[in-house]
Amino acid sequence: MELLRDRSAEFVEAGVRPFGVSRDSPWTHIAWSQALDLTFPLLSDWNGEAVRGFDIATVHRGLQDVTARSAFLVDASGTVRGAWRYGTSELPDFDELLSAARAL
Repeated sequence: MELLRDRSAEFVEAGVRPFGVSRDSPWTHIAWSQALDLTFPLLSDWNGEAVRGFDIATVHRGLQDVTARSAFLVDASGTVRGAWRYGTSELPDFDELLSAARAL
């Protein structure tokens, strides 16, 4: 989240509004936003609809429907224009994501 925070201005300049999404509760998101001084909204997928809808559900330590680390580029009409999925220990390639955003 800190990497996205640090580069969020670049995404905004490219015409992209960054969001973070997780299965955590809205209350947990408030704490994370404050602790990390985030400059973008965190959205709660509390019921797992987005995880299943985007087909990014995984099993982690016996827990079902845990969100796999991923990034999506969605245009103004709501069409997914790019999708990236990363391993648990991988970080998103923000240069690649920015290039894709600028290409829209």
